[in-house]
Order: sequence, then C-alpha cells, then structure tokens
Amino acid sequence: MTARVAFVLKGYPRLSETFIAQEIAGLEALGLDIAIVSLRHPTDRHSHPVHETIRAQVAYLPEYLYQEPRRVFRAWWRLRRTPAYRAARRVWLKDWRRDPTPNRGRRFGQALVLAAELDPAIGWLHAHFLHTPGSVARYAALIAGLPFSLSAHAKDIWTTPEWETREKLATCRWLVTCTRAGHDYLAALAPPGRVALTYHGLDLARFPPPPAQAEAPPPRDGSDPQAPVRLLSIGRLVEKKGYDDLLQALALLPAGLHWQFHHIGGGPHAAALRRLAARLGLAARISWAGPAPQQAVLAALRDADLFLLASRIAANGDRDGLPNVLMEAQSQGLACLATRVAAIPELIEDGVTGILVPPASPAAFAAALGPLCTGPARRRALGEAGAARLRAHFTPAPGIAALAARFGLAGAAGS
Repeated sequence: MTARVAFVLKGYPRLSETFIAQEIAGLEALGLDIAIVSLRHPTDRHSHPVHETIRAQVAYLPEYLYQEPRRVFRAWWRLRRTPAYRAARRVWLKDWRRDPTPNRGRRFGQALVLAAELDPAIGWLHAHFLHTPGSVARYAALIAGLPFSLSAHAKDIWTTPEWETREKLATCRWLVTCTRAGHDYLAALAPPGRVALTYHGLDLARFPPPPAQAEAPPPRDGSDPQAPVRLLSIGRLVEKKGYDDLLQALALLPAGLHWQFHHIGGGPHAAALRRLAARLGLAARISWAGPAPQQAVLAALRDADLFLLASRIAANGDRDGLPNVLMEAQSQGLACLATRVAAIPELIEDGVTGILVPPASPAAFAAALGPLCTGPARRRALGEAGAARLRAHFTPAPGIAALAARFGLAGAAGS
C-alpha cells in the first residue's frame, strides 16, 4: 500500500495556485492519501470550487517562529538529541553560512515542527516550489528519515541560487516541473533522470466552453463608442507580469479606437499601476477588480473579446512558467495576445493559436493589439485554434497519472 504523502505548500488555499489544487484533487481521485502542510495561513477572501472537493486535512506550521515559540521549542526539545537532528542541523548550518538570512532560520524552525508533529502514517514529503517549501521539506525529511520530492514552477526555479538547486536535486527522490524551459535548466544541474517534465494542463470540466447563444451580438471592432472592444487580463500585479508595459501599450492605441480594459488580480504594484493609468489618461477606460473566485473569472472570460498578458523577465530573474490564465482564456475560445517569454511559446503558436510579441516592448504590443481590436474574424480564428490545441495537448489527466505512478500508485500511469 502506498504511504500517505504530506504536501508542503507555501500557502493554502490560494486563488493564484489553482494548478496545485487541481493536482491534489486529481491525485486524491486516483487513491493517493494526502495531508497538506502549509507554511502560511490563507490571505485570500475567496476560494475556488476545486478547493471544496479536496479531502486532505490541512496543518499550518508557525508562519513566523516568534509567533509560536513554545511550539518551536517543544519540537526542538523532542528532536535535539537524535542523530538525524544533528545531521540535518549540519546541512542547515552549511546553507545558513551561504545564506545568513532570517528566512533561512525560519525554514529550519518550521522543519523542526513539521518533523516533530508528523503523522506516523506519512512516509513521504512532497514540496510544491523549489525554494522555501523545498527547504522545509528537505530539512524535515532529513530529521524524519523520509524521502522527499519536489515540484518546481517559475519564480522558484529562476531565483533560487544555483548551489542550492544543485544540492536539493542531488538529494531529492525526483523533481517534476511544468515547462520545457524549466526542465532543461534544472536537468543540466541534476543527476541523470532526476528531473521530469509534467505539464499541469487545465481541467476543462471546471472551464467548460461557453454555452451556445441563440443570437450572438454583433462582433465588436472598436468603431462604436457604445460597444467598445473588451480587453481582459488576469494576473498578479508584480514586475514579471509587465502590467506597466501593457498600460504603455494601451496608451499607444489610436485615439479613435474604442476599448475598455478589465483586470482581475491583486498584488503589491496595484497602487502604482493605478497612478500610471491616471498619468496616461487611461483611468476611465480601466476597471481593476482585484482577486476573484473561479466563477467571476469564468464570467469575465466569456464577456471579453481579447485576452492580454505582457509577461517579462524581472530584474531578479523571476519570470512566468506557463501561465494558467492563458489556458483558461483559450478554454473559452478567447484569442490571446502575449509575450514571447518563459514557456508561453510552449502553449501559443504565434499566428496560429494566438499572437506573440517580444517582451518589454509596449510599441510591439500596441502594434499587434490594434489590428486584433479591429479584426473580430481574426480573433475568432485564433480563439478557435487555441481552444482546439488546448483540448488536444493540455489536459491534466496525463500529468496527474504520471505523478501518481511516481508516488507508487499501481497502474496509475495507464489511468
């Protein structure tokens, strides 16, 4: 019988991490017994329907060690004399000398609590994200004498120091990542066969195609001020999403083109982007919705004419993986205009299933956006082709079955 697996997550539940919830729900459906361990308490006010289907119990570690000192001390007192603790402490001290930060200390304290409070039925630790959750899982696995594995995604791949990535790859059982770009980088740092490519895909049962309309409204082409083209973007308001570039591109559109832009998502740059929109004279044509649950996302996708994402590589190397929002848009037959960065070209074939332009180039983005606004037939063709490719190549079942087999579920790979 397959051992119970503890999934170590940075936060749970999170609106921006539906791909993780989708994976957990799928693995549970195939019979994997999962416990969720979260390093942080939830901050989102909403959750997605997929979270309601997950049966796994959730345990929260001390988010900051000073908040629960007795819990941390009890864990240390229980484990301090064990050979496994001393071995893990040596590994942590080696890491801390190269990264003497409060976060590094917090990771070890959280790992102590995880190892001390671990359900004896758990025989495996699996961390989503290579950086902080990966460190907690690695230290806890050393203390508890368990194997650990990793899922790597985007920021965690490109901002983790190479020495740390190499050492985690040398000691984990295996690592899966969700883009070819990430796979090729990590495989070059890992023992042969240690890294595998597993696309998340999109659960189309949760994003069914829009219902057929008895009488479709006339397509919007930007010529009528009473029927502006509806532009949509969904994403966190952070540097790598390039929303300042997107606003600059909107400002370059012809004055006679009528459009409205709707954004869903929150993030630390929200206030700065609102100020930029005002300086560019765009504020009246933009609505900022903040974070939203899946039902609101689906409604917005069905109401839009074109989906926009101006991702770029941030100054610290952070970048997208393969953004789920692009797959969600394509599931509704919505044409996508995005940038040629990270793994986005793995999903979108330029000129066939969407349009790609260079990142960090508002002029190039605007040059592609204008004709798409005025060309509803072109949008429709791109949207239909994108939806067909998504259905053919980006469903979650193959990836979840491959993961289940890695966790030891008999016959899972052929599910």
